[in-house]
Amino acid sequence: MNFDPGVTGFMLLATSLVMLMTPGLAFFYGGLAGKRNILGIMIQSFVSMGITTILWYFVGYSLCFSGGEGAVIGNLSKAMMHGVTLNSAYSGNHKLPEFVFMAYQMMFAIITPALITGAFMNRVTFKAYIIFLVMWQLLVYYPFVHMIWGGGLLAQWGVLDFAGGIVVHATAGFAALASVIYVGKRRDTTNTPNSIPLIALGTGLLWFGWYGFNAGSALDVNAVTGLAFLNTDVAASFAAITWMIIEWSRARKPKFVGLLTGAVAGLATVTPAAGFVSLNCAVVIGIASGIVCYIAVDLKNRMKWDDALDVWGVHGIGGVLGTILLGVFASKAINPAGANGLIHGGSDFFFKQVVATLGAAAYAFIFTYIMLMVINVVSKVRVPEHIEDAGLDSGIHGEVAYDSGVF
Repeated sequence: MNFDPGVTGFMLLATSLVMLMTPGLAFFYGGLAGKRNILGIMIQSFVSMGITTILWYFVGYSLCFSGGEGAVIGNLSKAMMHGVTLNSAYSGNHKLPEFVFMAYQMMFAIITPALITGAFMNRVTFKAYIIFLVMWQLLVYYPFVHMIWGGGLLAQWGVLDFAGGIVVHATAGFAALASVIYVGKRRDTTNTPNSIPLIALGTGLLWFGWYGFNAGSALDVNAVTGLAFLNTDVAASFAAITWMIIEWSRARKPKFVGLLTGAVAGLATVTPAAGFVSLNCAVVIGIASGIVCYIAVDLKNRMKWDDALDVWGVHGIGGVLGTILLGVFASKAINPAGANGLIHGGSDFFFKQVVATLGAAAYAFIFTYIMLMVINVVSKVRVPEHIEDAGLDSGIHGEVAYDSGVF
């Protein structure tokens, strides 16, 4: 098989960029955490890189991308990469080796459950998280990957998700909300970010990696790839400034953390639409995400849900909003492989996007809650009070992020 070296090289670069997002997320969350829980939150991202890779090799890739057309989940015909050779091509683009496609999708699987961890910071035992990491992928993430990207039920129905509005952000965000409600509030909710520069570093890495996340999801090198790249940057920029303006007008001060949070909200919201909508629509999506995600975080605070790092408001609501706006703005003139949204006469497509998005959010919420109940029978989910008070860094991991003389 003669693979295209340009496409293959680009996809290897995109894979590397998405891989970089997981350490970026660890830095982002680590900076937001209180000083006694920096390592506890960061290790939850890094451990996903190891465990998810193992799980992906054994069964994950096969369950997501083999067999089961029109089904909820695939089969095990490609378990341990059975039948995948150096000459195997990705079925959706024969210019790309299947090994590269497998690696690219693996990076998505790594970061998705790690997104959830920001919600239950300082409250969940490491052992319970490891069990959760495995079960959540098997019962929530893999089915939605297969249903949308693996030719399964929702793909056959006509649902679109360019890079993970449903598959990644809606499922992770509503799983985060379920986790918060199940685990309960922190004993000390006054923890302030230990390092805003660390948050900025994490945001920069996430933003940089997101070009691979969205542009790479074209799985080719063409005009759609470039559009997805530009839409990603534009939406993030408009969302960041929108969030900053809202917060500035309310708090009378321009907040750096607010600017950074708004950027991440814009990135999450444009993800499902990046390769299906025009640049002007990406501007609207960015502004909408800055407003709607800010309102969602404010609602979370009013409801007293202790989503410590706003995973639900930023990723959950961002993913839902972006996927629904895809149903509004999608245009076949932009991407013939897509669909026409509501403003182009595609009312049926809009309806499917709304139903699929709300259904995915509900599924992720319910299954995550039940899953935590089951895990709690095997291993206590919530940390003991004395460990929570001392901090997970020393209480569970026996390490601290900084020498005591730093503070």
